[in-house]
Amino acid sequence: MKPDYILLRLGELTLKGRNRNVFENRVLTHIRDFLKSYPNIKVIKNYGRVYIQLNEEPFEGIAEQLKKIFGLVSFSPVKKVDTELKAMREVSLELMNKVSPKPKTFKVNVRRAYKHFPHDSQELNHLIGGYVLHHTPELKVNVHEPDVILKVEVREEGTFIYSETIQGLGGFPLGSSGKSMLMLSGGIDSPVAGYLAMKRGIKLEAVHFHSAPFTSERAKQKVIELAKQLTNYSGKMRLHIVPFTEIQTQFNEHARKNLIITFMRRAMLRITEKLAEKNDNLGIITGDNLGQVASQTLSSLNVIGRATGMPILRPLITMDKNEIIKIAQEINTFETSILPYEDCCTIFLPKNPATNPNLGLVERIEESMEWLPQSIEEAVENTETIIVSNQEEEKLNHLF
Repeated sequence: MKPDYILLRLGELTLKGRNRNVFENRVLTHIRDFLKSYPNIKVIKNYGRVYIQLNEEPFEGIAEQLKKIFGLVSFSPVKKVDTELKAMREVSLELMNKVSPKPKTFKVNVRRAYKHFPHDSQELNHLIGGYVLHHTPELKVNVHEPDVILKVEVREEGTFIYSETIQGLGGFPLGSSGKSMLMLSGGIDSPVAGYLAMKRGIKLEAVHFHSAPFTSERAKQKVIELAKQLTNYSGKMRLHIVPFTEIQTQFNEHARKNLIITFMRRAMLRITEKLAEKNDNLGIITGDNLGQVASQTLSSLNVIGRATGMPILRPLITMDKNEIIKIAQEINTFETSILPYEDCCTIFLPKNPATNPNLGLVERIEESMEWLPQSIEEAVENTETIIVSNQEEEKLNHLF
């Protein structure tokens, strides 16, 4: 049956007390942004319910967009009829006949918000359910474990009838938890970390460290493509591409080999912090996963993290690799992440990187690197910034 409304459910936002309207309005803003290509729809917020009036726009295309919006727990295609018994019965029967696969059992669940309607909820359960049963002899009632629950919501302005619930992403609306800088490599982990951070309401900018000519233009394009895939859930995103070759070369020539990764990661954090502050970000998000590589032991994370005073969020820290890959496949970043292009973190990789670096020693060696502060400033200054979306990219160097 062709629906004429979509009922939206906003889940966790109900916990936000007096701020609930702020969170709800933010979700509705995202819904309107994502559905701009459907000009005839109308978003309606009415007595605690939120609907999209379709006005002949296609449900299927709109449903695909709704599945990408954080803060939306679930939604249902709905048929609206006049609030009178004959119409309720006929549309309920029509809807049950359209359910696929064909159910063997069902029950009716009436919610009567319009208290002046002459039949109460229990009476309506019987009046509608009996009508459906009479015209569908093969169907049975099962009030405990039905194949289908036929929901009927009776309101003065009309009655809404539906049986299907489609899961949304849940979480918090994008931007409700502030903005942070995602350290985006070409690997599997960091795009997943960015996705999970967005799910908790964090709006993202991304930073990538590029080491030409040791890493190729294809490696850079791979990261741009990953950022584009994340914008399926966020709209446009800024991507900062940092020239990192000079700093890496200096580390390779002057630093202790087993500490190169530690120094490199600390320099990356310092650069990211400067870019984050410059762009009003409140934190740094990484794809760190405890114990996965030498720079991700607890000892290494401690020494590396001391390079910045900004909060570091690590959404993947306790996950195993299979869990991360599963999410990467669900958000369509996996196939891009496994393309075999170089990553700056694999350049100058020592045979035996330190897994238990000494913070005092690392800091003393860094103090002797007189070139390092200036190199970090130059890397920030020469960073290329583009706006990425799943439609286009635009250079923004003129803004810096």
